[in-house]
Amino acid sequence: MSAAVHVIEHPLVQHKLTLLRRKSTPTSDFRRLLGELSALMAYEVTRDLPLREVAIETPVASTTGVSSRSAIE
Repeated sequence: MSAAVHVIEHPLVQHKLTLLRRKSTPTSDFRRLLGELSALMAYEVTRDLPLREVAIETPVASTTGVSSRSAIE
């Protein structure tokens, strides 16, 4: 089985990855950058997450919003 590779071209991801890879990056910064990079990548990998419209009540009026169709909520 071959896995597809997706290169994330977002400038912030590329910047954080560069800082993460530097030999001079202290361990504490590496761990912090890894967390930041993970958060940025989460937005990218969920870009095409299926959504559904839902009816909601706001303090002002009824309206519609969106909710994910997956278990991520």
